Amino acid sequence: MADILIIEDDRKISDLIQRTLSMTGHQGLPAFSGREALRALGENRIDLILLDIGLPDMDGFALMKRISREYGDIPVICVTARDEVPDRVKGLKGGAEDYIVKPFAMDELLARIQVVLRRFHKEQSLFRIRDVEIDLAGGAVKKAGNTVELTNREYELLKVLLLNRNIALSRERLLELAWGMDFYGDDRTVDVHIRRIRQKLGLEKDIRTIFKYGYRLEI
Repeated sequence: MADILIIEDDRKISDLIQRTLSMTGHQGLPAFSGREALRALGENRIDLILLDIGLPDMDGFALMKRISREYGDIPVICVTARDEVPDRVKGLKGGAEDYIVKPFAMDELLARIQVVLRRFHKEQSLFRIRDVEIDLAGGAVKKAGNTVELTNREYELLKVLLLNRNIALSRERLLELAWGMDFYGDDRTVDVHIRRIRQKLGLEKDIRTIFKYGYRLEI
């Protein structure tokens, strides 16, 4: 679990991000201004910052520089409506690990968060679902203490479901995240592999089918 500071003055967006992070096992801490963000950083251990550039009391780029100077290497993802190339370049050159433009899909934001957390070794790697244990760091899957052999594609699909736990993902998105855009296959490929994962690990009730859409792993 990561502690993520959400610096966002739009309370609806902040609440949505906070709820989504909570569902995926992370802790979201809201700050609605630059001053609130600096106070939160002084009082909490923060693993990652989601930073809106257009804050009511200070420039987000200036805030990012101040955070880097005073609090060290806390990774930052800029989440902003500013979509001009100069702004993107300024954010990335200013130290942001990523730059995502509003409006955005929540699963895309989560995927980008996971990439940054992996880069800084702060992402959860060990998961337990009743008698099933999945160690993403070691690539091992066990059920009732016994190793379960998954194919590479089964494992990659399970990994995507875990990293996006409690979030419904379409079949197309699962194909893209698990095996890449150039994978040769269709929606039925996902269904076949989901069925095998369920059978091997006894996760029939945990991997929920979302009618005419895709799947969600509920933990």
